[in-house]
Amino acid sequence: MQRADDAICRAVLASSGSNFALPLRLLPPEKRRGSIALYAFCRLADDIVDDPADGVGAATQLDRFEEQLRDGLVGRPVDEPVLRAVAATAGRFKVPAEHLFAIIDGVRLDLVARQYQTVAELVAYCRKVASAVGLAAVPIWGLRAGVKAADWTAAADACGLAFQWTNILRDVVEDRARGRCYLPAESFLAAGCAPDDLAAARPSPALAALAAGEVARCRCWFAEAASLDRLLSADGQRVFRAMYGVYRELFRAVEQAGGDIFCRRVRPPRWRLVAGGLGSIIRGLR
Repeated sequence: MQRADDAICRAVLASSGSNFALPLRLLPPEKRRGSIALYAFCRLADDIVDDPADGVGAATQLDRFEEQLRDGLVGRPVDEPVLRAVAATAGRFKVPAEHLFAIIDGVRLDLVARQYQTVAELVAYCRKVASAVGLAAVPIWGLRAGVKAADWTAAADACGLAFQWTNILRDVVEDRARGRCYLPAESFLAAGCAPDDLAAARPSPALAALAAGEVARCRCWFAEAASLDRLLSADGQRVFRAMYGVYRELFRAVEQAGGDIFCRRVRPPRWRLVAGGLGSIIRGLR
């Protein structure tokens, strides 16, 4: 059954087109299987709430998903192969269950269209849907001898914030089409504009200021996240460098687009992302 479950998790990753697919290949087989199971778990949770035709039905489905995860983690039978795989991974690598449940709590927030009022509120959301993923992944990847949780959790948290904030800035146009706006109201206010200004889909000095402020915030998290590199095992360091390099290139594309992120989705060529990942593996995080 484990082989079949692992194959389904690989299929979820392969069908997603994720930027994480290539970096995960750098891990040895057991860690790769565990990391792919974690990714598939996140993907399935997100798919439940992504543009649901029936919000009530999606909420019920997510509740059932959470219930099955709880069952799997204590060894009770579970029908969903991905949940069996992630429960086995959590047991094998001592992944704290709280991070898996935080991910579900985070995607549950997407069932209700809302405008985040403050940066702190959006950070709290990102910590659930992204930082929790990093906090679950690091035990799978492995740490250097003697490294304690207090040494690495802040950097993993910052990494999740940097990656998710980059996604938010990249996806402003797509999210607007879905009736969502993740950027906080206080950021609009500070830049001298309002969420309704996004509907015009035209660059303006105020929107350029909004983009610049959020890019600067995200840049600080990338800098803090880089300290995780020296704390990881050799296996973990390779995959982290690859992911960091890919996302840093994506962030650079967002940064270069400036206020245009409110008019078009940023799409850097794949070769540029691959080059960023390979460069980070070879040269380190500079």
